[in-house]
This record gives sequence, C-alpha cells and structure tokens, in this order.
Amino acid sequence: MQGVLTIIIAGIFTDNFILSRFLGVCPFLGVSKRLDTSMWMGLAVTFVMVIATIVTYPLHAYLLLPMGLGFLQTIVFILIIAALVQLLEIIMRKYLPFLHKALGIYLPLITTNCAVIGVTLLHFSQGYSYGEAILHAIASGIGFMLAMIMFAGVRSRLETCNVPKSLQGLPITLIAASIMSLSFMGFAGIADGIFLR
Repeated sequence: MQGVLTIIIAGIFTDNFILSRFLGVCPFLGVSKRLDTSMWMGLAVTFVMVIATIVTYPLHAYLLLPMGLGFLQTIVFILIIAALVQLLEIIMRKYLPFLHKALGIYLPLITTNCAVIGVTLLHFSQGYSYGEAILHAIASGIGFMLAMIMFAGVRSRLETCNVPKSLQGLPITLIAASIMSLSFMGFAGIADGIFLR
C-alpha cells in the first residue's frame, strides 16, 4: 500500500512533470490563460499519457528488449504517441469542435510534449511494474492537469493586478510559475515525513 501511495503522491505533487521536472512547459504557458482550456488540455494530456503507457510498456518489455532493439525505444514511443494524438485530434474535431478550436496548435503539440514521452520513458528507469506504470501515468496526468488548472487561476488573478510595466506579460507569468513550483517542492518534505514513519 505504501508503494501505491508513494507513486500517487510523487506523480501528482513531488515529481510533478511541469513544476518539478519542468517538462511540458509549452502548453502550460500557452493554454493556461483560461480555466476551461486548461482543464481540457490537462484531460487530453492525461488520456495520452495513460494510453501511451498501456501501449508502450508491453511493447518495450516483451518485444523491443527481447529482440535486442531497446535502442529504438524513443523512436517507437514517439510514433505511438503521435498516432494517439492524431486519433484524439480526429475525435475532438468531429465531436468537440469548440474544444478543438480552443486548444488550437497546442493539441497537436502533445505529440512532442516532453511530459508525455518523459512519463513513458521514466517507468523503466524507476523499475515500475506494468500496473505501477499505469498508476504513475494516471497520477502524473492528474498532476499535469492540477498544475494547469491552478496556474489558470493564478493567471486570471494576475490580469486584475497592477503589475509594473517592465514585468507585464511573460516575465510575471514566469515569476508566478516559479513561485508555484517552489510550493510544489514543499510537498517533498511532507511526503518524506509520511513515509519515514
């Protein structure tokens, strides 16, 4: 049970892909201006992370490694993620056209989102089993979505603040993101305290 809890807390808080590992920052800064688009982008990335893990883990463990083709891991994973994102984009274009338009260029960019490829590659370096890898992908996706939603709230609040002219736009956005990142790093101490008991 402790291992499951550790994976969940790490995926959502202590090893958050955006705020701790600094992966997936492009959609984080580009789509987080509005709460609804942040939530939908977070859900789309979570979906791709989980499905990519479900597909890539057995492919790597039972095909690439036994055949001595582990060096092709990154290329194969990127192809699978690209296919999943294309499928997601087709579904959104057909059934959720308003969302497809709102996410714009950032939806196809999930293909090259380092958080998605990072989560699929991280499972092997952490030594996760198949079930743990899927759990980690779900937790990481939730952490990605949480960071997006929280930052959308921060950015909406920044729009009503009197920010000095030299800090308006990207500078204040990056400052707010760094402060938010520091708050997530604080969860590492809490997690250590929980698991050392």
